[in-house]
Amino acid sequence: MSHPVPDLSVYLVTDRLMARGRELVDVVLSAVRGGATVVQLREKDASTRETLELGRALLARLRPLGVPLIVNDRVDLALALGADGVHVGQGDLPPEVARRLLGPGALVGLSITGPADLPTLDPALVDYAGVGPIFPTGSKADATPALGLEELARLRRLLPVPIVAIGGITPANAAAVIAAGADGVSVVSAICSADNCEVAANALLRAVREGLASRASPRPG
Repeated sequence: MSHPVPDLSVYLVTDRLMARGRELVDVVLSAVRGGATVVQLREKDASTRETLELGRALLARLRPLGVPLIVNDRVDLALALGADGVHVGQGDLPPEVARRLLGPGALVGLSITGPADLPTLDPALVDYAGVGPIFPTGSKADATPALGLEELARLRRLLPVPIVAIGGITPANAAAVIAAGADGVSVVSAICSADNCEVAANALLRAVREGLASRASPRPG
């Protein structure tokens, strides 16, 4: 690709239904103040028009801060918004189509739910992988069975691109996820449903840094 992959440390996936009545832009900006490094717009209950307007509002605030906005699934919306990229699942438009439509400068992420998905990832087309669910999660009704940390570590060794882990991740287990090989953690409820989204994002960022430090430290013996 012709661009660097952004810092994936704390990858926030939006969900207005989990925001406890708060405005989505306020939730996202609070999370960014706390350390969220990437934002993915994923609003399954919103109409195309609503999602477009939310995307415009988010881009206007995030772009001056240098925080990328990724659109979930919808390549057409990513194009309409001029967003930084798109994240596609195994049932969405194939990465080669997303790349052809968005061009070489866009970010393209691909969901990997297990070893069977590995052949669908071409590092010439895909910038990063979203791997999961790592732990059981309630934020995605159609989630596949949890992979666990051992399988995450195995997939890390097999994947040729940076990975962000998703599914049931909290500040309490994020360091272990990073220690297993993830480059960042992707969360929905851990930030969107938190009492204080800034504090929650900062706790995740600190856990990510702890996990990175443990990977860098020499192991005894």
